[in-house]
Amino acid sequence: MTEDTALLPMLLTGLDDAWNRLHGRLAGLSQAEYRWSPVAGCWDVREGPDGWTVEGAREDPEPAPVTTIAWRMWHLAADCLSNYVSPELGDWPLQVTGSQWHGDVDTAQAELATAYRTFRARLDGLGEDGLRAKLGPDWGSYAEQNWADLAVHALDELAHHGGEIGLLRDLYLRLGCPQG
Repeated sequence: MTEDTALLPMLLTGLDDAWNRLHGRLAGLSQAEYRWSPVAGCWDVREGPDGWTVEGAREDPEPAPVTTIAWRMWHLAADCLSNYVSPELGDWPLQVTGSQWHGDVDTAQAELATAYRTFRARLDGLGEDGLRAKLGPDWGSYAEQNWADLAVHALDELAHHGGEIGLLRDLYLRLGCPQG
């Protein structure tokens, strides 16, 4: 591949493929599956005095805890996709910020879709030259990487967590957990 090879179409195709697999795996997701904890100590989305928030720690423990589908959807939508393009490329696209998330599956699915569409559109809006531009000083230790590097990372996150969500759904079904 040469420096004049167009990266944007390849990255967008990869992102779309990973998103379409995840979106397909989320079809028919029930409220029970969304919040299902397959083992004790799962990180989840919990309702508290300030609304629904995700569980976590400043530094991930070793080994990392198992997380619910709800937690993974927050991670993809808020912690990754929306965080990667805000504020450098536009306003925050979600109804929630930080560790806030949604306790109901339908709103969470809509927010995840919004995060993906926004990330993809803003990445596409960079164009080929913008994609090759450095992230810059606001990105700290990643300042010298470019937007293409970030797009590859987002693709990895979608594929990685999308596969985990699919596995959790498979386990839920095969273990005979209640449907609906």
